[in-house]
Amino acid sequence: MADTQTITNATSHFATILQQQLERVERLKQDQEWTNFAEVNPIRIGILGGDGIGPAISAEARRVLEYLLRDQVESGKIVFRYIDGLTIENRAQHMQSIPDDVLAEIQQCHVTLKGPTHTPEKGDGWPNLESANVSMRKALDLFANVRPVRIPEENIDWTFFRENTEDLYAVGSQGINVTDDLAIDFRVITTQGSERIIDAAFAHAQRNGKDRVTIVTKANIIKTTDGKFLDIARKISQNYPSITWDAWYIDIMTAKLLDLARRSEFQVFALPNLYGDIITDEAAQIQGGVGTAGSANIGKKYSMFEAIHGSAPRMVQEGRAHFADPSSMIRAGSMMLDHLGYSDLSNRLNKALDVCTQYERKLTITGRDTGATGKEFGDYIMSTVESSDLDSRWEAYVNA
Repeated sequence: MADTQTITNATSHFATILQQQLERVERLKQDQEWTNFAEVNPIRIGILGGDGIGPAISAEARRVLEYLLRDQVESGKIVFRYIDGLTIENRAQHMQSIPDDVLAEIQQCHVTLKGPTHTPEKGDGWPNLESANVSMRKALDLFANVRPVRIPEENIDWTFFRENTEDLYAVGSQGINVTDDLAIDFRVITTQGSERIIDAAFAHAQRNGKDRVTIVTKANIIKTTDGKFLDIARKISQNYPSITWDAWYIDIMTAKLLDLARRSEFQVFALPNLYGDIITDEAAQIQGGVGTAGSANIGKKYSMFEAIHGSAPRMVQEGRAHFADPSSMIRAGSMMLDHLGYSDLSNRLNKALDVCTQYERKLTITGRDTGATGKEFGDYIMSTVESSDLDSRWEAYVNA
């Protein structure tokens, strides 16, 4: 039986977490206006290389974006900034998931394009630092992780709204080993956090002519936190009478994304953090692999766009970083263009990516010298996006 001091220590640890989260709830109650980029001049775009192959693929994505935005860069409307210091070595040296000086530079930018970063795990030799992604999402209040997956020829057009600042990830580094035999982690779901992500999903559906939103939980088992998320979905849905909504459990949802007879029926999803992380990787694999998908982390003031795959340190160790596939980073850059109001450029870049990665495939990236380099692929994208027959090429493949 546990001694009194063990229980006291664990209770004190939990009390600290409770206090932090109650303070966060009060901050969430203070509403904030969305940034209007039409009124921002200049718009500052930060480029964060990250770890492993991150610098290589982020540099290629930046090259494509600078090419597409060359008129805006020349006029001074757009300014690119490269921000160093978000490497695991620098984070470990400062014992901070995001060193203070790096965070200050990030906060000077309106949006950032971020390469993958390494998250320490037990036994890998790095200190127990929180994920840089999790820290950035909390520090900048990037509450909506938006991940689109589209396979036009299969009539798949999914958009996932994953809550980004709560759930198990919010306090994932604050679990406690109560004894040698008992470890406990904590899960956080708030009314305010759930309301804004679910409303964002419904609003997206309404803006884009969609008529169905699917809420994903495990509320039959995780009754308190998932139950709250589901109850709030019921309430939010009343504000969108033209949109049908349904609820699915996470386990069967992962199966239904593989169901050829049913999966094209889904449109927009809203779900808590962990479930969203898992299911969007599955969805990206259906599209062609995690290397094909980008991700947006949206807040009212700041936003961050990133690849959804890892940093692949082995490729760097083996001297193969220049063969890394930049598709996911470029796809994230397309999402950034749309967020900034350059929807026409975003649409053309998406079509070029579809043509180059799913249809024509004149270049193949293998991650080795048996395939193209990232630079060669970037050149392929830029020549395709500027081609006068891009629309007809894309439509021919979609309708084939």
